[in-house]
Amino acid sequence: MHLQPHDSSRPLAACAPQAAYPQWRVHLYLRSSALLFALLISGLLVAGCSDKTPAAGKAPAGAAREPTKVGVITVQAQAQTLTSALPGRTSAFMSADIRPQINGIVQKRLFTEGATVKAGQALYQIDAAPYQATEAAATAALAKAQAQARTAEVNSKRNAELVRIDAISRQAYDESLATAQQTASDVAMAQAALATARINLGYTRIVAPISGRTALSNVNAGGLVTANQTGVLTTISQLDPMYIDVTQSSSELLQLKRDLAAGRFEKLGEGAVRITILLEDGSKYAHSGRLQFAGVTVNPSTGAVTLRAVVPNPDGVLMPGMYVQTLLPTGVSSEALLVPQQAVTRDIAGKANVLVVGPDNKVARRAIEIDRAVGSRWLVSSGLAAGDTVVVDGFQRIKPGDTVAPQPVQLPGGGTRAPAAPAMAPDAAAVPAPSASNPAR
Repeated sequence: MHLQPHDSSRPLAACAPQAAYPQWRVHLYLRSSALLFALLISGLLVAGCSDKTPAAGKAPAGAAREPTKVGVITVQAQAQTLTSALPGRTSAFMSADIRPQINGIVQKRLFTEGATVKAGQALYQIDAAPYQATEAAATAALAKAQAQARTAEVNSKRNAELVRIDAISRQAYDESLATAQQTASDVAMAQAALATARINLGYTRIVAPISGRTALSNVNAGGLVTANQTGVLTTISQLDPMYIDVTQSSSELLQLKRDLAAGRFEKLGEGAVRITILLEDGSKYAHSGRLQFAGVTVNPSTGAVTLRAVVPNPDGVLMPGMYVQTLLPTGVSSEALLVPQQAVTRDIAGKANVLVVGPDNKVARRAIEIDRAVGSRWLVSSGLAAGDTVVVDGFQRIKPGDTVAPQPVQLPGGGTRAPAAPAMAPDAAAVPAPSASNPAR
Protein backbone atom coordinates (compact mmCIF):
# COMPACT_ATOMS: atom_id res chain seq x y z
CA MET A 1 0.00 0.00 0.00
CA HIS A 2 1.26 3.43 -0.94
CA LEU A 3 0.97 6.20 1.69
CA GLN A 4 1.04 9.89 0.86
CA PRO A 5 2.63 12.30 3.26
CA HIS A 6 0.40 14.83 5.19
CA ASP A 7 0.30 18.31 3.81
CA SER A 8 0.63 20.69 6.73
CA SER A 9 -0.81 23.60 4.72
CA ARG A 10 -4.35 22.16 4.82
CA PRO A 11 -6.45 22.41 8.05
CA LEU A 12 -7.36 19.31 9.92
CA ALA A 13 -11.12 19.96 9.36
CA ALA A 14 -10.59 19.42 5.75
CA CYS A 15 -9.31 15.98 6.54
CA ALA A 16 -12.34 15.17 8.81
CA PRO A 17 -14.46 12.27 7.80
CA GLN A 18 -17.69 12.95 5.86
CA ALA A 19 -20.00 11.82 8.79
CA ALA A 20 -19.16 14.91 11.02
CA TYR A 21 -21.94 17.56 11.81
CA PRO A 22 -22.18 20.54 9.52
CA GLN A 23 -20.81 23.78 10.88
CA TRP A 24 -24.21 25.64 11.00
CA ARG A 25 -25.69 23.01 13.30
CA VAL A 26 -22.84 23.41 15.74
CA HIS A 27 -23.37 27.18 15.88
CA LEU A 28 -27.14 26.78 16.52
CA TYR A 29 -26.53 24.35 19.37
CA LEU A 30 -24.08 26.72 21.07
CA ARG A 31 -26.49 29.72 20.81
CA SER A 32 -29.44 27.74 22.28
CA SER A 33 -27.36 26.56 25.20
CA ALA A 34 -26.29 30.15 25.99
CA LEU A 35 -29.92 31.37 25.96
CA LEU A 36 -31.11 28.64 28.31
CA PHE A 37 -28.26 29.38 30.67
CA ALA A 38 -29.18 33.12 30.76
CA LEU A 39 -32.87 32.39 31.52
CA LEU A 40 -31.90 30.06 34.34
CA ILE A 41 -29.68 32.70 35.96
CA SER A 42 -32.45 35.37 35.70
CA GLY A 43 -34.99 33.10 37.38
CA LEU A 44 -32.63 32.38 40.24
CA LEU A 45 -32.06 36.12 40.78
CA VAL A 46 -35.81 36.94 40.82
CA ALA A 47 -36.51 34.11 43.25
CA GLY A 48 -33.79 35.34 45.52
CA CYS A 49 -35.18 38.92 45.54
CA SER A 50 -38.75 37.67 46.22
CA ASP A 51 -37.60 35.80 49.25
CA LYS A 52 -35.98 38.87 50.77
CA THR A 53 -38.36 41.78 49.77
CA PRO A 54 -42.15 41.95 50.71
CA ALA A 55 -44.68 42.63 47.93
CA ALA A 56 -45.46 46.28 47.22
CA GLY A 57 -48.55 47.60 49.00
CA LYS A 58 -48.68 44.77 51.57
CA ALA A 59 -47.97 45.38 55.21
CA PRO A 60 -45.34 43.18 56.81
CA ALA A 61 -46.66 40.20 58.71
CA GLY A 62 -47.70 41.13 62.23
CA ALA A 63 -47.92 44.92 61.51
CA ALA A 64 -51.05 46.74 62.97
CA ARG A 65 -53.57 48.19 60.47
CA GLU A 66 -54.07 51.95 60.66
CA PRO A 67 -57.67 53.20 61.29
CA THR A 68 -59.53 54.26 58.14
CA LYS A 69 -60.15 57.97 57.79
CA VAL A 70 -63.81 58.88 57.32
CA GLY A 71 -65.67 62.19 57.08
CA VAL A 72 -68.12 62.82 59.92
CA ILE A 73 -70.45 65.51 61.24
CA THR A 74 -71.82 66.09 64.72
CA VAL A 75 -75.62 66.30 64.82
CA GLN A 76 -76.86 69.50 66.49
CA ALA A 77 -80.40 70.51 67.41
CA GLN A 78 -81.54 73.71 65.70
CA ALA A 79 -84.65 75.73 64.97
CA GLN A 80 -85.93 74.96 61.49
CA THR A 81 -88.88 76.33 59.54
CA LEU A 82 -90.68 73.45 57.86
CA THR A 83 -92.14 73.87 54.39
CA SER A 84 -94.39 71.91 52.06
CA ALA A 85 -93.81 71.83 48.30
CA LEU A 86 -97.22 72.26 46.68
CA PRO A 87 -98.24 72.65 43.01
CA GLY A 88 -100.10 75.76 41.92
CA ARG A 89 -101.52 77.68 38.96
CA THR A 90 -101.32 81.40 38.36
CA SER A 91 -104.38 83.48 37.60
CA ALA A 92 -104.97 87.15 36.95
CA PHE A 93 -105.65 89.40 39.92
CA MET A 94 -108.59 90.91 37.97
CA SER A 95 -110.05 89.94 34.62
CA ALA A 96 -112.79 91.58 32.53
CA ASP A 97 -114.53 90.16 29.45
CA ILE A 98 -115.50 92.94 27.04
CA ARG A 99 -118.95 92.56 25.45
CA PRO A 100 -121.18 95.06 23.61
CA GLN A 101 -124.32 96.40 25.29
CA ILE A 102 -126.02 97.55 22.08
CA ASN A 103 -126.48 96.33 18.52
CA GLY A 104 -124.42 97.82 15.75
CA ILE A 105 -121.51 97.71 13.33
CA VAL A 106 -117.96 98.12 14.68
CA GLN A 107 -116.30 101.07 12.97
CA LYS A 108 -112.87 101.07 14.65
CA ARG A 109 -110.68 99.10 17.01
CA LEU A 110 -108.95 101.70 19.17
CA PHE A 111 -106.29 99.64 20.97
CA THR A 112 -103.28 97.47 20.15
CA GLU A 113 -103.67 93.79 20.93
CA GLY A 114 -101.54 92.75 23.88
CA ALA A 115 -100.91 96.33 24.98
CA THR A 116 -101.59 97.80 28.41
CA VAL A 117 -104.71 99.94 28.66
CA LYS A 118 -105.99 102.23 31.39
CA ALA A 119 -109.44 102.15 32.95
CA GLY A 120 -111.79 104.31 30.85
CA GLN A 121 -109.69 104.06 27.69
CA ALA A 122 -111.73 103.54 24.50
CA LEU A 123 -111.44 100.10 22.92
CA TYR A 124 -114.06 99.97 20.13
CA GLN A 125 -116.21 102.48 18.28
CA ILE A 126 -119.63 101.27 17.14
CA ASP A 127 -121.63 103.18 14.47
CA ALA A 128 -123.39 105.90 16.49
CA ALA A 129 -125.65 107.41 13.78
CA PRO A 130 -128.82 105.46 14.71
CA TYR A 131 -128.38 106.29 18.37
CA GLN A 132 -127.73 109.95 17.66
CA ALA A 133 -131.04 110.06 15.79
CA THR A 134 -132.80 108.39 18.70
CA GLU A 135 -131.32 110.96 21.06
CA ALA A 136 -132.54 113.81 18.84
CA ALA A 137 -136.07 112.37 18.75
CA ALA A 138 -136.07 111.99 22.53
CA THR A 139 -134.93 115.58 22.91
CA ALA A 140 -137.78 116.81 20.71
CA ALA A 141 -140.35 114.72 22.56
CA LEU A 142 -139.15 116.19 25.84
CA ALA A 143 -139.50 119.74 24.51
CA LYS A 144 -143.06 119.01 23.36
CA ALA A 145 -144.00 117.50 26.69
CA GLN A 146 -142.55 120.47 28.54
CA ALA A 147 -144.58 122.93 26.38
CA GLN A 148 -147.80 121.03 27.02
CA ALA A 149 -147.02 120.93 30.69
CA ARG A 150 -146.54 124.69 30.89
CA THR A 151 -149.90 125.31 29.10
CA ALA A 152 -151.74 122.92 31.36
CA GLU A 153 -150.18 124.51 34.44
CA VAL A 154 -151.27 128.02 33.38
CA ASN A 155 -154.84 126.85 32.73
CA SER A 156 -154.95 125.13 36.09
CA LYS A 157 -153.88 128.28 37.93
CA ARG A 158 -156.41 130.44 36.03
CA ASN A 159 -159.28 128.05 36.74
CA ALA A 160 -158.34 128.02 40.42
CA GLU A 161 -159.08 131.81 40.61
CA LEU A 162 -162.29 131.49 38.58
CA VAL A 163 -163.68 128.71 40.68
CA ARG A 164 -163.40 130.88 43.81
CA ILE A 165 -165.79 133.43 42.28
CA ASP A 166 -168.01 130.72 40.81
CA ALA A 167 -167.13 131.81 37.25
CA ILE A 168 -166.58 128.17 36.26
CA SER A 169 -167.86 124.96 37.56
CA ARG A 170 -165.95 122.83 40.02
CA GLN A 171 -165.74 120.05 37.43
CA ALA A 172 -163.95 122.26 34.89
CA TYR A 173 -161.38 123.20 37.53
CA ASP A 174 -160.74 119.55 38.45
CA GLU A 175 -160.24 118.61 34.81
CA SER A 176 -157.71 121.41 34.25
CA LEU A 177 -155.80 120.34 37.40
CA ALA A 178 -155.67 116.72 36.20
CA THR A 179 -154.42 117.80 32.79
CA ALA A 180 -151.59 119.75 34.42
CA GLN A 181 -150.53 116.72 36.46
CA GLN A 182 -150.69 114.45 33.37
CA THR A 183 -148.50 116.73 31.29
CA ALA A 184 -145.99 116.87 34.15
CA SER A 185 -145.72 113.06 34.07
CA ASP A 186 -145.32 113.21 30.30
CA VAL A 187 -142.31 115.47 30.84
CA ALA A 188 -140.78 112.95 33.25
CA MET A 189 -141.25 110.13 30.75
CA ALA A 190 -139.70 112.17 27.99
CA GLN A 191 -136.72 112.94 30.23
CA ALA A 192 -136.25 109.21 30.94
CA ALA A 193 -136.43 108.40 27.21
CA LEU A 194 -133.80 111.02 26.52
CA ALA A 195 -131.54 109.63 29.24
CA THR A 196 -131.89 106.11 27.75
CA ALA A 197 -131.04 107.41 24.30
CA ARG A 198 -127.94 109.14 25.66
CA ILE A 199 -126.85 105.99 27.53
CA ASN A 200 -127.16 103.89 24.38
CA LEU A 201 -125.28 106.55 22.46
CA GLY A 202 -122.51 106.31 25.06
CA TYR A 203 -122.40 102.54 24.62
CA THR A 204 -121.34 103.04 21.03
CA ARG A 205 -117.88 103.80 22.45
CA ILE A 206 -116.75 100.72 24.39
CA VAL A 207 -114.23 101.58 27.12
CA ALA A 208 -111.99 99.49 29.40
CA PRO A 209 -113.54 98.88 32.84
CA ILE A 210 -110.16 98.10 34.46
CA SER A 211 -106.49 98.69 33.76
CA GLY A 212 -104.48 95.76 32.43
CA ARG A 213 -103.19 93.86 29.43
CA THR A 214 -105.49 93.18 26.49
CA ALA A 215 -105.86 89.83 24.77
CA LEU A 216 -106.53 89.20 21.09
CA SER A 217 -109.47 90.99 19.53
CA ASN A 218 -112.26 88.74 18.27
CA VAL A 219 -113.87 91.40 16.07
CA ASN A 220 -112.54 93.93 13.59
CA ALA A 221 -113.96 96.93 11.75
CA GLY A 222 -117.14 96.04 9.93
CA GLY A 223 -118.16 93.27 12.30
CA LEU A 224 -121.72 93.09 13.59
CA VAL A 225 -122.15 92.93 17.36
CA THR A 226 -125.28 92.46 19.43
CA ALA A 227 -126.23 93.36 22.95
CA ASN A 228 -125.36 90.72 25.59
CA GLN A 229 -123.84 88.34 23.03
CA THR A 230 -122.06 85.20 24.26
CA GLY A 231 -118.75 85.80 22.50
CA VAL A 232 -116.37 88.36 24.02
CA LEU A 233 -114.77 91.11 21.97
CA THR A 234 -111.54 90.89 24.01
CA THR A 235 -110.36 90.28 27.57
CA ILE A 236 -108.43 92.60 29.89
CA SER A 237 -106.30 91.04 32.66
CA GLN A 238 -104.64 92.83 35.54
CA LEU A 239 -101.30 91.02 36.01
CA ASP A 240 -99.70 92.92 38.87
CA PRO A 241 -100.14 91.47 41.43
CA MET A 242 -101.05 87.88 40.53
CA TYR A 243 -102.99 85.13 42.25
CA ILE A 244 -101.51 81.66 42.76
CA ASP A 245 -104.04 78.95 43.53
CA VAL A 246 -102.38 76.11 45.45
CA THR A 247 -103.87 72.71 46.26
CA GLN A 248 -102.95 70.82 49.43
CA SER A 249 -104.07 67.36 50.45
CA SER A 250 -106.58 67.29 53.28
CA SER A 251 -104.59 64.44 54.87
CA GLU A 252 -101.51 66.69 55.06
CA LEU A 253 -103.56 69.38 56.76
CA LEU A 254 -104.82 66.86 59.32
CA GLN A 255 -101.26 65.65 60.01
CA LEU A 256 -100.08 69.23 60.43
CA LYS A 257 -102.85 69.93 62.93
CA ARG A 258 -101.86 66.81 64.90
CA ASP A 259 -98.21 67.87 64.95
CA LEU A 260 -99.14 71.34 66.17
CA ALA A 261 -101.44 69.92 68.83
CA ALA A 262 -98.73 67.51 70.02
CA GLY A 263 -96.21 70.32 70.33
CA ARG A 264 -93.79 68.90 67.77
CA PHE A 265 -94.03 72.07 65.70
CA GLU A 266 -94.75 75.68 66.57
CA LYS A 267 -97.31 77.68 64.67
CA LEU A 268 -96.02 80.53 62.56
CA GLY A 269 -96.92 84.02 63.72
CA GLU A 270 -99.29 86.31 61.86
CA GLY A 271 -97.69 87.81 58.78
CA ALA A 272 -94.84 85.25 58.78
CA VAL A 273 -96.32 83.05 56.06
CA ARG A 274 -94.23 84.07 53.04
CA ILE A 275 -94.37 81.74 50.07
CA THR A 276 -91.36 80.97 47.87
CA ILE A 277 -92.17 80.31 44.21
CA LEU A 278 -90.31 78.05 41.78
CA LEU A 279 -91.02 78.54 38.07
CA GLU A 280 -91.60 75.82 35.49
CA ASP A 281 -87.89 75.62 34.63
CA GLY A 282 -86.96 75.14 38.29
CA SER A 283 -85.59 78.66 38.81
CA LYS A 284 -86.59 80.69 41.86
CA TYR A 285 -88.95 83.61 41.32
CA ALA A 286 -87.52 86.92 42.45
CA HIS A 287 -90.50 87.93 44.63
CA SER A 288 -92.10 86.04 47.50
CA GLY A 289 -95.85 85.69 47.89
CA ARG A 290 -98.24 86.12 50.79
CA LEU A 291 -100.93 83.63 51.75
CA GLN A 292 -104.30 85.37 51.48
CA PHE A 293 -106.97 82.70 51.67
CA ALA A 294 -107.33 79.10 52.81
CA GLY A 295 -110.27 77.08 51.56
CA VAL A 296 -112.91 75.84 53.97
CA THR A 297 -114.17 72.94 51.84
CA VAL A 298 -112.50 69.84 50.39
CA ASN A 299 -112.87 69.04 46.70
CA PRO A 300 -114.71 65.70 46.68
CA SER A 301 -113.06 64.55 43.44
CA THR A 302 -109.43 65.35 44.41
CA GLY A 303 -109.50 65.37 48.22
CA ALA A 304 -107.60 68.66 48.24
CA VAL A 305 -108.10 72.11 49.72
CA THR A 306 -107.42 75.23 47.68
CA LEU A 307 -105.14 77.94 49.07
CA ARG A 308 -104.71 81.32 47.41
CA ALA A 309 -101.60 83.50 47.57
CA VAL A 310 -100.88 86.97 46.21
CA VAL A 311 -97.49 87.66 44.63
CA PRO A 312 -96.08 90.85 43.03
CA ASN A 313 -95.47 90.73 39.29
CA PRO A 314 -93.88 94.08 38.36
CA ASP A 315 -91.82 92.66 35.48
CA GLY A 316 -94.62 90.61 33.95
CA VAL A 317 -92.74 87.31 34.35
CA LEU A 318 -95.85 85.47 35.55
CA MET A 319 -98.71 84.91 33.13
CA PRO A 320 -102.17 83.49 33.81
CA GLY A 321 -102.30 79.71 33.60
CA MET A 322 -98.62 79.04 34.36
CA TYR A 323 -97.70 75.98 36.45
CA VAL A 324 -95.51 76.81 39.45
CA GLN A 325 -94.33 75.07 42.58
CA THR A 326 -94.72 76.83 45.90
CA LEU A 327 -92.80 76.29 49.12
CA LEU A 328 -95.35 76.97 51.86
CA PRO A 329 -94.10 77.30 55.46
CA THR A 330 -96.21 75.09 57.72
CA GLY A 331 -94.50 75.36 61.11
CA VAL A 332 -91.29 75.71 63.10
CA SER A 333 -89.41 72.84 64.78
CA SER A 334 -87.40 74.30 67.64
CA GLU A 335 -85.30 71.11 68.19
CA ALA A 336 -84.85 69.81 64.65
CA LEU A 337 -82.19 67.16 63.97
CA LEU A 338 -80.98 67.31 60.38
CA VAL A 339 -78.55 64.97 58.62
CA PRO A 340 -77.28 65.16 55.02
CA GLN A 341 -79.10 62.91 52.61
CA GLN A 342 -75.80 61.33 51.59
CA ALA A 343 -75.39 59.97 55.14
CA VAL A 344 -78.61 57.94 55.04
CA THR A 345 -78.74 54.48 53.51
CA ARG A 346 -81.47 51.86 53.43
CA ASP A 347 -81.40 48.16 54.11
CA ILE A 348 -83.14 45.41 52.19
CA ALA A 349 -86.41 46.10 54.05
CA GLY A 350 -86.23 49.76 53.05
CA LYS A 351 -85.58 51.07 56.56
CA ALA A 352 -83.35 54.12 56.86
CA ASN A 353 -80.14 53.91 58.85
CA VAL A 354 -76.85 55.75 59.39
CA LEU A 355 -73.35 54.82 60.51
CA VAL A 356 -72.52 56.33 63.90
CA VAL A 357 -69.01 56.65 65.38
CA GLY A 358 -68.92 55.88 69.10
CA PRO A 359 -66.60 57.30 71.79
CA ASP A 360 -64.12 54.47 71.10
CA ASN A 361 -64.07 55.42 67.36
CA LYS A 362 -65.86 52.21 66.44
CA VAL A 363 -68.57 52.28 63.78
CA ALA A 364 -72.12 51.07 64.53
CA ARG A 365 -75.23 51.00 62.36
CA ARG A 366 -78.18 52.98 63.77
CA ALA A 367 -81.77 52.71 62.52
CA ILE A 368 -83.57 56.07 62.21
CA GLU A 369 -86.98 57.39 61.20
CA ILE A 370 -87.21 60.18 58.63
CA ASP A 371 -89.98 62.78 58.73
CA ARG A 372 -89.39 64.83 55.57
CA ALA A 373 -86.78 66.41 53.33
CA VAL A 374 -85.47 69.88 54.19
CA GLY A 375 -83.46 71.00 51.20
CA SER A 376 -80.60 68.51 50.80
CA ARG A 377 -81.03 67.12 54.33
CA TRP A 378 -83.41 64.77 56.10
CA LEU A 379 -85.36 65.75 59.20
CA VAL A 380 -84.88 62.87 61.66
CA SER A 381 -87.83 62.17 63.96
CA SER A 382 -86.20 59.37 66.01
CA GLY A 383 -83.03 57.28 66.22
CA LEU A 384 -80.51 60.09 66.70
CA ALA A 385 -79.75 62.56 69.48
CA ALA A 386 -77.89 65.85 69.60
CA GLY A 387 -74.15 65.21 69.80
CA ASP A 388 -74.11 61.95 67.82
CA THR A 389 -71.30 61.62 65.28
CA VAL A 390 -72.55 60.48 61.87
CA VAL A 391 -70.41 59.27 58.95
CA VAL A 392 -71.01 61.24 55.75
CA ASP A 393 -67.98 60.23 53.66
CA GLY A 394 -65.94 57.03 53.28
CA PHE A 395 -68.68 54.37 53.39
CA GLN A 396 -66.83 52.26 50.82
CA ARG A 397 -63.91 51.54 53.12
CA ILE A 398 -65.64 50.63 56.39
CA LYS A 399 -68.23 48.32 57.91
CA PRO A 400 -69.94 48.15 61.31
CA GLY A 401 -67.44 47.23 64.01
CA ASP A 402 -64.41 48.85 62.33
CA THR A 403 -62.24 51.35 64.15
CA VAL A 404 -61.96 54.59 62.20
CA ALA A 405 -60.20 57.94 62.35
CA PRO A 406 -63.06 60.49 62.18
CA GLN A 407 -62.35 63.68 60.24
CA PRO A 408 -64.88 66.56 60.71
CA VAL A 409 -66.48 67.70 57.46
CA GLN A 410 -67.87 71.19 56.94
CA LEU A 411 -71.16 71.29 55.05
CA PRO A 412 -71.90 75.00 54.52
CA GLY A 413 -75.54 75.99 54.56
CA GLY A 414 -76.54 72.51 55.60
CA GLY A 415 -75.95 71.28 52.05
CA THR A 416 -73.76 68.43 50.93
CA ARG A 417 -70.51 68.81 49.13
CA ALA A 418 -69.55 66.43 46.35
CA PRO A 419 -67.73 63.46 47.85
CA ALA A 420 -68.05 60.03 46.36
CA ALA A 421 -71.55 58.62 46.45
CA PRO A 422 -72.20 56.72 49.68
CA ALA A 423 -71.94 52.97 49.45
CA MET A 424 -73.80 50.44 51.52
CA ALA A 425 -72.08 48.34 54.11
CA PRO A 426 -71.59 44.69 53.08
CA ASP A 427 -74.60 43.57 55.13
CA ALA A 428 -77.11 46.04 53.63
CA ALA A 429 -78.46 46.84 50.20
CA ALA A 430 -78.77 50.38 48.92
CA VAL A 431 -82.30 51.61 48.35
CA PRO A 432 -82.92 55.00 46.63
CA ALA A 433 -83.98 57.64 49.11
CA PRO A 434 -87.40 59.22 48.56
CA SER A 435 -87.57 62.58 46.84
CA ALA A 436 -88.58 65.84 48.48
CA SER A 437 -92.02 65.66 46.90
CA ASN A 438 -92.60 62.23 48.48
CA PRO A 439 -90.77 62.28 51.84
CA ALA A 440 -90.33 59.09 53.77
CA ARG A 441 -92.49 58.56 56.79
